Amino acid sequence: GTMGSGGLAGVCGGAGFGSRSLYGLGGSKRISIAGGSCVIGGFGGPGFLCAPWRHPRGHRQPESPDSLNLQIDPTIQRFASFIDKVRFLEQQNKVLDTKWTLLQEQGTRTVRQNLEPLFEQYINNLRRQLDSILGERGRLDSELRGMQDTVEDFKNKYEDEINKRTAAENEFVKLKKDVDIAYMNKVELQAKVDALTDEINFLRTFYDAELAQMQTHISDTSVVLSMDNNRNLDLDSIIAEVKAQYEEIAQRSRAEAESWYQSKYEELRVTAGRHGDDLRNTKQEISEINRVIQRLRSEIDHVKKQVQWGPWKRKAFFPS
Repeated sequence: GTMGSGGLAGVCGGAGFGSRSLYGLGGSKRISIAGGSCVIGGFGGPGFLCAPWRHPRGHRQPESPDSLNLQIDPTIQRFASFIDKVRFLEQQNKVLDTKWTLLQEQGTRTVRQNLEPLFEQYINNLRRQLDSILGERGRLDSELRGMQDTVEDFKNKYEDEINKRTAAENEFVKLKKDVDIAYMNKVELQAKVDALTDEINFLRTFYDAELAQMQTHISDTSVVLSMDNNRNLDLDSIIAEVKAQYEEIAQRSRAEAESWYQSKYEELRVTAGRHGDDLRNTKQEISEINRVIQRLRSEIDHVKKQVQWGPWKRKAFFPS
């Protein structure tokens, strides 16, 4: 007959009763079976097929009524044969149940034996990856703290440089104001020098004209006096003395004015030169500070990029 529940297929033939041994698959179990032979197939078959039952070879029938020369009903013989077949099938069922149990145990043990190393290897790989990720996380945390300290340091340096630059710009503004004031003073003093020079030239011309007029007047007067009075007056010496006094006064005033203005001009020129040198030095310092600020800005931008990339890298290793 066919068994429709089969995960196990077999073909059983009536080869007579005998004694056979069944060795457990993958084990050392041995089961003795009596009855017809059975050839075991594989898993996944539609069941097992058994040939019609026959008496095993060499089996000696008990003494039947035939031997006693008695006539027995054929129906009774068929019933007895059916009972024997039922007993044989019960034995085969027990054998198949035993085989099925053994195969299940062997399959479970085989699957467990085959899968446990794979799972252990996979778990070990995951543990190694976890250890590597934890180590990488510690390293990245230390790098992050170092980067944060570096950024804070650069930030403080940048603020210091900004303060220095602001102080330098303020100093430059003050120096520029001082230079502008000195230049305006120079222009004003130069204008005063020019005005005084023009005034001196005007006074000199005026004195020359007045002296010439006075000489003419004195000459006329001396003629009149010489005509009117016979006394001889030394007007030439008086005029020469007055002229010498005027010239001395004019010369002294001019020399003093020129000396004073020259000293003031030299003083202003020295002051302007000193301020010019200070201005050039300040410009050089400002240029150097600008270069340092540009370098610090580029370094800060680079550090900001690294800091922005750091969380992405941590997310790549530790996805939330």
